Amino acid sequence: MPSSNTVQQGTQQETPIEALESGYLILRENLARELLDKIKKCSPSFFERLVVDLLVKMGYGGSVRDAGSAIGGRGDEGIDGVIKEDRLGLDMIYLQAKRWEATVGRPEIQKFAGALQGQRAKKGVFITTSDFSRDALEFAKNIDSKIVLIDGEKLAQLMIDFNLGVSNVAVYEVKKIDSDYFEEE
Repeated sequence: MPSSNTVQQGTQQETPIEALESGYLILRENLARELLDKIKKCSPSFFERLVVDLLVKMGYGGSVRDAGSAIGGRGDEGIDGVIKEDRLGLDMIYLQAKRWEATVGRPEIQKFAGALQGQRAKKGVFITTSDFSRDALEFAKNIDSKIVLIDGEKLAQLMIDFNLGVSNVAVYEVKKIDSDYFEEE
């Protein structure tokens, strides 16, 4: 019979803290999957705005109003959005947002790198709801321009971390004895 300090989990025993953590990880994985499914059902223009909103939540640019904008559409020259790197706008980061099911390959990253060159830009973020091929990842790593690639899984995790499109259901604080408090001199 398990002690009060363990929980029976299948054939393995976990402490209550371990059980809480493994439950949290399952809930987070399920939420990430649901988020990605929801994003894939939204319009491309909504997805472009979502990408700008996420980067603002991550601390780029300041407020949504003056930090950046989604500019995608016909004639966007391969750039879906622009955001200030900092509140002062000392540098700009160019965005490409692809709401795709198929794997993003090297040609798409090459097009984006070319679009960055056309803007004389050195930094870009390419975000997709799918994933990247090995060639795409290698290409982005080996060029002069800094292009950060964010796949669907990472996108969902960032949205959860920065509270975009999600809300708290419950918050649990786990506490322990503060041994320093009980030390007598």
